[in-house]
Amino acid sequence: MDRTARLAGGAFPFEGIEMISPRPLLLIAGSEADTLYMSQDAIGKAKEPKELHIIDGASHIDLYWKPEYVPRLAEKLTEFFTKNL
Repeated sequence: MDRTARLAGGAFPFEGIEMISPRPLLLIAGSEADTLYMSQDAIGKAKEPKELHIIDGASHIDLYWKPEYVPRLAEKLTEFFTKNL
């Protein structure tokens, strides 16, 4: 694997996640997402500043299109980018 692929994590998107710091990291997951454990794993490996925001009741896919979840997702993203950009 070449250096760029290694630094980008290759096929493992959270490999090297600790190198993101000191840039702020926000992960958003649904409490019912099959992939929630991946976000929890990743946030555990990441250095500060970091945040895992869990949207109660949502699956992974729900966060993309369900009206009851999208506004909460957008609100969190707005808060994060307003604070960190």
